[in-house]
Amino acid sequence: MQILTPRVLEALERFNSAHPWDHNAHYHPWLLRRLPRRFDRALDVGCGSGDLARLLASRAREVHGIDSDREIVQRARESTPPRAPVTFAVTDASDRLPPGPYDVITCAAVLHHLPLSETLAAFRQRLAAGGTLVVIGLAREETLVERLLGSVSIPLNAATGWVKNRGRTASRPVSMTAVTRVPGATFAEIVREARRILPGARIRRRLFWRYTLVWRA
Repeated sequence: MQILTPRVLEALERFNSAHPWDHNAHYHPWLLRRLPRRFDRALDVGCGSGDLARLLASRAREVHGIDSDREIVQRARESTPPRAPVTFAVTDASDRLPPGPYDVITCAAVLHHLPLSETLAAFRQRLAAGGTLVVIGLAREETLVERLLGSVSIPLNAATGWVKNRGRTASRPVSMTAVTRVPGATFAEIVREARRILPGARIRRRLFWRYTLVWRA
């Protein structure tokens, strides 16, 4: 029996549009728990409106956020207190990354926009000894397990949106207004490349169409 019929999916999509929430920010507390209490330098790749970069700044001496979208970088600058140890730059991460080294590198919902192998290798080269890389990523669904996780995420997504927007007028988070790309690599392909380039990387499937990757140099 097909539970998630096209009519059900359409209804859930309408509900989610009226009760939006940021799937990436949902994982920010989890991400911070993977990092040291204090560290020196951090790089946030695909920083968007700067929410994660500002969180990192509560622990870091300096944080560099980069994004290819000039308008959203300007918004990140305007939303950041003048004395916060954060700088933002318009940089296409597919062409080059700041030289580093960095004690922490984060990348939330951006890796699928970039060449997978080359970007993972660039992260490895720029991470300081003992540093931590954390990726929150998207992969193309391929297996039955991934489709089941996606199906479970749909009603949970709607329920979370209702709870987060209860009692107030909903507005789409800035990060949800950015142009998105359908992931090209499957989870299996990402695991294979990550383990080749980042030996010992811990990679897990997650709810809400995400996977996580943690690697310590």
